[in-house]
Amino acid sequence: MVNFFTKILFIALYTNLRYIVLFLLFFCFYNNSSYAQVDENKKEKNINSKIDSLKVVDSKDLNISEIDTIISDSLNKPKEYLDDNIIHNAKDYMSNDFVNQRATLYNEAELFYQDIEIRAGEIIIDYKKNLAYARGIIDTAGEYIQRPQFKQGNQESEQDSLIYNFKNEKAIIYNSKTEQQGMIILGELTKKENDSTFFINKARFTTSEKENPDYYISTSNIKVVPNSKIVGGFSNLVVQDVPTPLILPFFYAPITRGRASGIILPTFGENRDQGYFLQNGGYYFNVNDYIDLAVLGDVYTNGSWGLRLETNYALRYRFSGGFSFRYESIINGQRGLPDYSKAKNFFIRWNHSQSAQSNPNARFSASVNFGNSQFFRESLNESSSPLYLVNTFSSSISYFKKFVNTPFSMNASLTHTQNTNTDRIDMNLPSFNLNMDRIYPFAPKVGSKNNVFQKIGVTYSMAAQNRISNASDDFFGSDFFNNARSGIKHDVALGTSFKLLKYFTVSPNASYKDVWYFKTIEKRWDPDAGEVVTDTINGFKTFREYQTNASLSTTFYGTFNFKKGKLQAIRHVVRPSISYGYRPDFSTYYDAYQISPDPDDLGEYNPFQGGIYGGPSSGLNNNIGISLNNTLEAKVQSDDPDSQEDSKKVNILNNLNFSTSYNIASDSLRWSPLQMTTGTQLLKNKLNINLRATMDPYAINSNGTRINTYNINNGGSLFRLTGANLTSNYSISSDEIGKNKKQTKSTNRNEPEPEDDDSMFGKNLVNSETDVKVEEKVKETKIYKTVMPWDIRLQYSLTYSNLRAENTISTNSLQLSGNIEFSPKWRVGVSSGYDFRENGITYTQLRFERDLDSWRFSFNWIPFGDRATYYFYIGIKSAMLSDLKYDQRQTPDKRLF
Repeated sequence: MVNFFTKILFIALYTNLRYIVLFLLFFCFYNNSSYAQVDENKKEKNINSKIDSLKVVDSKDLNISEIDTIISDSLNKPKEYLDDNIIHNAKDYMSNDFVNQRATLYNEAELFYQDIEIRAGEIIIDYKKNLAYARGIIDTAGEYIQRPQFKQGNQESEQDSLIYNFKNEKAIIYNSKTEQQGMIILGELTKKENDSTFFINKARFTTSEKENPDYYISTSNIKVVPNSKIVGGFSNLVVQDVPTPLILPFFYAPITRGRASGIILPTFGENRDQGYFLQNGGYYFNVNDYIDLAVLGDVYTNGSWGLRLETNYALRYRFSGGFSFRYESIINGQRGLPDYSKAKNFFIRWNHSQSAQSNPNARFSASVNFGNSQFFRESLNESSSPLYLVNTFSSSISYFKKFVNTPFSMNASLTHTQNTNTDRIDMNLPSFNLNMDRIYPFAPKVGSKNNVFQKIGVTYSMAAQNRISNASDDFFGSDFFNNARSGIKHDVALGTSFKLLKYFTVSPNASYKDVWYFKTIEKRWDPDAGEVVTDTINGFKTFREYQTNASLSTTFYGTFNFKKGKLQAIRHVVRPSISYGYRPDFSTYYDAYQISPDPDDLGEYNPFQGGIYGGPSSGLNNNIGISLNNTLEAKVQSDDPDSQEDSKKVNILNNLNFSTSYNIASDSLRWSPLQMTTGTQLLKNKLNINLRATMDPYAINSNGTRINTYNINNGGSLFRLTGANLTSNYSISSDEIGKNKKQTKSTNRNEPEPEDDDSMFGKNLVNSETDVKVEEKVKETKIYKTVMPWDIRLQYSLTYSNLRAENTISTNSLQLSGNIEFSPKWRVGVSSGYDFRENGITYTQLRFERDLDSWRFSFNWIPFGDRATYYFYIGIKSAMLSDLKYDQRQTPDKRLF
């Protein structure tokens, strides 16, 4: 303030000496504390004498240095009471009341002091009391506008009015509204103690952004520590301004920024076998910025229990992943009764992915799904419907390395496959592959490859595996590793290609395979047992194979043009290919053994039988392969008036492929079955149809065995259909239909995009394994008029088997999944199907969802079957109050009705 009045004084001295007296009078009055030891009478005389002397001085003769000396000698600067300057601004006017030491800012007023920002319709600064008053203004319509907005650091609030003290940084706020990490806090009277503590009287806090909130928690007094917590006393939940019976003696809500450790409240329920239970309760540990941990548990009154550990980790630009371990001890029935049983199940999941930016030449990844085969069918806390229907779980942990400036790369992995129906586990511990990219040893160092020799390419690969197959009950048992099969395989391939008669491509190649085993078998006749005995022999043994083949292929086109109509042309693309392969007879690796008490009754066996890479081939292979690939396309006139092209391409047949082979060296059954595949897309690519069939030219006898007689010569057709599979799927939505109408109509409908969040078998009954809610945006309400958004997906599958004249249809089912929105916030979905072979309805799920703005309601129901169950949920969408919910889950041991 001293600097302010000093500047004013110097301006007056330079302009006109007549104003000096007035400013000195005010300056002396304002700084009367500086003259405490001067008598009032003496002050008046001194001032008068100075005025008289100043009046006779001409401005031209004024010495600035003398004025400075007078001011510095006669005036003492007051002590400043603010730590920084006050910056202020206003749209209409800024007035200063020097007598009362006040400044008034009006209309879009702004005040900046250190990290404090105040914006309001009117701000009054009282320099004497170190206070700032802020309030809104009333417009011509009588509305209270430009409410004060207070900001300190990253904390913001809006209120009707406020009083702020510059000296102690405290404030009194009336009818405030502030947001803390998604939590909106409303209060009639707020006292700001400092920059980290607020006390609010008659507070309401909610996550609803409406002017009149859908719900709020009302409490008399609360304490708010920004980015830390909210603590309140007696609290009551109010919904639509109606108090509910939900009353709490105290209230605590963490509002830390980002993740924070805390308690996860359990879900209460009851089922028939285990009694009452608490599920999904535990504690969440925010270990650090890179890893977290959730420890969850389930407790049942009959003694059953469950434990779940879940963790996620991430390091930016390096890697990310998650790990989950589940263990359950399940008790059914009463101890001492015949139906009493006890089971222990576990399941492990681990996924790890490496960022491509961390190392482009090396990559480590993991995807592990391993546990008891019946875990998801017996689990007491598993409502994931798709996982219940999965029959196979697989895992892979791999490391890939590319050797820079070389053609070599390696991949080491641990793999696992588990069939839940057969209860069989296959594991590769480990699997190693070394590959060499194709190299051209005869190619020139500079320029292109021009002749057949320069195009000769060589590849090499090595594969090593240690495979273990066992039942899940024997997993890691005493004989687990004794059943392991291991081997190493080397493959070398050499090939080239060249043009023949301009239109044909010839591709000759040769391959060599070398297989190493560390275990083989030996068969012998045991006279004591009177049977053939197979022994396992430990030791290194190897076999080698080689073969050559060549192929001749070409491509030709046929185009049919049309002069009238929308159909302009049809193009038929044909790609025939014929190949020849030769492989010698490698039965020299086979050994002879006695198969009966007669020493001359000998048989032949493969000592490499059961090896992971197979054994040497027996018999000469002199094979001719034939294949014919077709595609059919049409060129039609475009229906889109906005398109820049007059025509468009339409696929009539995506493919129509035939393949078979003929073995010259075989003495019978030389033709292999004819394989046929075809596929097409109809209804503007919405309907996909795929057909695969196998046709055998040979007949079978009464036992179902192929005989060396053509089927047509046996009274049948040219080919005997031995198997076929037809699959088709179709999807459509109201939005896609709307695109076919005029643009003016489609823009008036305001249809939202259909949500494709469920599969043909439905979606999870619960939100997630830990019931953690995800923030959801409130849908904007729109009038649907005559159209309600919907979407439908259909899938049909038919499998026919006739290999041994069984003439049966093994699968014949239709699956359906669809959704319809009766209103912008009402959504109903269904997933079901029908099995025509078994004449029954397949797995069925009904879904009902309602967006209640701040709340969300859902009801998922599986009405019948082994997994008959339901899940009801209503709760707040915001993650801040995710525990404020009611959910009811029925385990699959009961029916709804």
